Amino acid sequence: MQDFFHKIAATVESLLQAGEQSTCWFSAESTDFVRFNRSAIRQPGHVIQRLLTITLIQGARHANTSLTLSGQLDEDQAMLADAIAQLRLQLPDLPEDPYLLIATDVQDTTQLLPSNTVSTDSIVDQILAAAQGYDMVGILISGSLYRGFANSLGQRNWYEVANFNFDWSLFHAADKAVKSGYAGFEWDGRAFSGKFADAVQRLSLLAIPPVTIPPGNYRAYLAPAALNELIGMLNWGGVAEKSLRTHQSPLRRMRTGDAVLHPSIKLSEDSRTGLAPGFQAKGFIKPPIEPLIQDGKLVGSMISPRTAKEYGLVSNGADDDETANAMVMQPGSLSMDQVLAELGTGIFISNLWYLNFSDRANCRITGMTRFATFWVEDGKIKAPLNVMRFDDSLFRILGDKLLALTQETEVIMDDRSYGERHTGGTIVPGALLGEMSFVL
Repeated sequence: MQDFFHKIAATVESLLQAGEQSTCWFSAESTDFVRFNRSAIRQPGHVIQRLLTITLIQGARHANTSLTLSGQLDEDQAMLADAIAQLRLQLPDLPEDPYLLIATDVQDTTQLLPSNTVSTDSIVDQILAAAQGYDMVGILISGSLYRGFANSLGQRNWYEVANFNFDWSLFHAADKAVKSGYAGFEWDGRAFSGKFADAVQRLSLLAIPPVTIPPGNYRAYLAPAALNELIGMLNWGGVAEKSLRTHQSPLRRMRTGDAVLHPSIKLSEDSRTGLAPGFQAKGFIKPPIEPLIQDGKLVGSMISPRTAKEYGLVSNGADDDETANAMVMQPGSLSMDQVLAELGTGIFISNLWYLNFSDRANCRITGMTRFATFWVEDGKIKAPLNVMRFDDSLFRILGDKLLALTQETEVIMDDRSYGERHTGGTIVPGALLGEMSFVL
């Protein structure tokens, strides 16, 4: 696939005329999709696709187009010639872009991550064996992802990884279910069996009649999947330099020093994880690690080339939306085996849903509990908890109300596949809170 991309990039460059420059962004995959329902395979499939975005640049004017490539070089070369000709016709009618920034420092990179050596067939066999006798629904996504960048200055960047993402739920009855996930780069049968056994154990607890507690402030534990939902809200402009500059970021009080998080909060964009490419669509290279929050203080941000040009900054390889694609939160000292004992009496939250900002200026978020949330008394799960709505600020939840982070972390990959399979994800621990506000 890498050789094919290099030939495509060379073809584009051969079509350029005097004064023109080009960039190419290549996005491809070879993916197995397997959907399960009632613990049986309902829809297996395999997708191979190659997408190419070409940008033609002349001075400060630029235009781009996206193509689906066949993989047959002669066919694709003819299509590329037509695409370049169409872009060339558009350029004279376009205004100059004052914030266009081109990567002129040629930096070639290659990221080839270890492949998942377990076949999809073998993974499916393990899933079906574990799910026998249970009502399971889920989707397995497994295969290779490819990303490439090339420009007419000669820069070449390549990212290739094989990974898997299995997202599933075990149903008890009606809307009572346990939602789980297992993702990574190398399938480990024992690790999967442990996760499935944990889900089965929580499923048995759903047979207990659920309880309802009144709104109020409760001690709480956020499992990694729940904490991931909260941390993910920071990608709605939270760590974006443009949003911080225009005072739209929910973390802008941290930029001014008016708010801090707990000193144990350390959050970084970490390209070394392999969750996402170490370069972006305009050819700017990401540092191996970009600290965002250290010791509870905002120390960095995601800076796109356009924002860098507008404000006279140096881009750190962020995409135009300035989101973090490989966010890592450092773990703490609490063992997951001790979570219930340390929680004492309170709420064990496996998942959070339907999150939104209720007060963006104060980083206040509202959302719902769902899927195996339990009421705990004296370190023991007493009953499932009926759905509740929380409304609280990250400045509190991850500030003075944070008691501990777990030693163990979980890899949670981006499972979106609209148009194409996405890269990216997070690595997060669980969090024990002294207090969390529930309003309904």
